[in-house]
Amino acid sequence: MRGDEEYGTGLAPSPAKIVTRVMIVGGSGTGKSFLGLRLAELACLPSFHMDQLSWHPGFVHRTTSEMDALTRDIHARVHWILEGGHYETGHERADRAHLLIWLDLHPGLQSWRVFLRSLRHHGTVRPCMAEGCPERFGRHTIDVVRYVWKSHHFHRKQIQAVIAKAPPGLKIHRLQSTGQVRRFLSQCVKAADVPGFLVLEGLDASAKRD
Repeated sequence: MRGDEEYGTGLAPSPAKIVTRVMIVGGSGTGKSFLGLRLAELACLPSFHMDQLSWHPGFVHRTTSEMDALTRDIHARVHWILEGGHYETGHERADRAHLLIWLDLHPGLQSWRVFLRSLRHHGTVRPCMAEGCPERFGRHTIDVVRYVWKSHHFHRKQIQAVIAKAPPGLKIHRLQSTGQVRRFLSQCVKAADVPGFLVLEGLDASAKRD
């Protein structure tokens, strides 16, 4: 597996290739849903969210086999943006994707965002969450914030494993701050006359593969 130092963070030109399948990964509160929606709006691509796929009403979790089937159905399509984990099919997703975006933010920022999200949407179903699963602000929020810190290493390890086995042609962008996310979005341009977008210049992270 490649070490962190092998993921570049400097600006570099990207080939002019139309992107129509995007995999967005990162822990809770990194902004995966926000980024997925923004790219979907820009590029006229359908967006899918793991939180919507994962839950039945009342926070009843779907089984692994159900999630496998749902994600594979999305992978098989021509156009998609899929954000979230379910690393059981992560390698398959990376094999089909044109672009993988890793939101690798500090867990302190993630925790603050999760806290604000819970407060803002308390009692309602937040965007990109499954129906019948309202946000709850209170003791549950503390549990979620603790989960952010405890799961930070887990997500990084799982994402690094996916990247290590990804096909050589997959473009990978590791964004480590809100500023880098904004800059990345500013470099995404809608493709002419067809769904998809071009990354004119990006935070390239795919230079070296062992």
